[in-house]
Amino acid sequence: MRPGEIETLLQDAAKRAATYLEEVSLRPVAPSASAVASLAALDVPLPNRGTDASTVLAELDAAVSPATMAMAGPRFFGFVIGGALPATLAASVLATAWDQNSARHDVTPGTAVVEDVALRWVVEALGLPRGTAGGFVTGATVANFTALAAARHAVLANEGWDVEARGLFGAPELTVVVGAEAHVSVFKALAMLGLGRERVVVVPVDGQGRMRAGALPRLPPRTIVCLQAGNVNTGAFDPAAELVPRAHEAAAWVHVDGAFGLWARASPELAALAAGFDGADSWATDAHKWLNVPYDSGLALVRHEGEGALRAAMGMTAAYLPQGARRDPADFTPELSRRARGVEVWAALRALGRVGVADLVERCCRHARRFADGLRAAGHRVLNDVVLNQVLVSFGDADRTRRVIAALQADGTCWCGPTVWQDETAMRISVISWATTEEDVERSLEAMRRAASA
Repeated sequence: MRPGEIETLLQDAAKRAATYLEEVSLRPVAPSASAVASLAALDVPLPNRGTDASTVLAELDAAVSPATMAMAGPRFFGFVIGGALPATLAASVLATAWDQNSARHDVTPGTAVVEDVALRWVVEALGLPRGTAGGFVTGATVANFTALAAARHAVLANEGWDVEARGLFGAPELTVVVGAEAHVSVFKALAMLGLGRERVVVVPVDGQGRMRAGALPRLPPRTIVCLQAGNVNTGAFDPAAELVPRAHEAAAWVHVDGAFGLWARASPELAALAAGFDGADSWATDAHKWLNVPYDSGLALVRHEGEGALRAAMGMTAAYLPQGARRDPADFTPELSRRARGVEVWAALRALGRVGVADLVERCCRHARRFADGLRAAGHRVLNDVVLNQVLVSFGDADRTRRVIAALQADGTCWCGPTVWQDETAMRISVISWATTEEDVERSLEAMRRAASA
């Protein structure tokens, strides 16, 4: 490209992105049928000749921008995903321009240091043990996989078995304990680790999805216990203060799936919900959930005593990979080639500070309580104790609830999805975006009442 052309192209991209974000709260949350149909224009044979970059950008904007779900806006409540804070979006652009393969500290010292600082800040914000180690991964699924790989290593190493070298063939048998409402990402991680989705010991839960402490069985040697901080339907927390000490008495490794609920620990108002989770051995969480950074960003965390297990499970060496004295990010994640995901996390925490993170979490939870109060007042049944940012509501039987959800999605004011909670069909409301205001909540409540009455 000629001098100045890159700047012009990036300015065009920035203008298009800014226009999209300015308009996203004004348009229906779901894309129109015509916008989705227009995507067919992209499905053409591979061209023989190239196209100039400005035309490529214009084609993408024209076809895809109208066909997106407005997840970056303030009224998408369908999944537990936030928008991108302005500081994190801007930092992501800068990090993309740097284009650093952040695997080795000596090769990419700038982004490695940023990630080191961001990791320490996350540990401080979540009130986890000092010195907790970890790595930046794509999301909670891979974070669960990474942390559970460290657990698998540590438990088998105690038996003198090197699982990375010898595999699971002939290895001492492991026991994995989960709650009946464990998230599907935990089961996927267990499957990828060769521990099996169905070979788990399932502990019954209460009406909110919390593992029943009294139902925890006797734990045999070589056990991994998986707890949950924030049920994806109800927001409820397993009773870690009771379960973690009992598991440790049996020399079990305790892992926490805390994709979004772990961030309750960052709020003085809500931290009691997540009491006891700091005693675990490993944690998985998402930054593209409550910290509101762009996709994809998750963290696998292991307490200081287990750092060697994480490095043993994830580390790799080769003649062409320089080995330095500093911490190499690739030794703590599944990927070797990886973007500098920690840059956006650093930007979020630098922009918000400890008080700002707490306010973001508490504000979303207030919005959730307002949804619950407004729907109850309208005569609809809220199925869960709204302790965090999740609301489950039934509008009658399963068929009527599904019809209300369909009507709400067609209305376009906001977007919520269906779920089945302990055999009852419900609409799930997840409030986790920095952009959601009280006005957005009231507009959405009115749309929900309108859909239900229709």
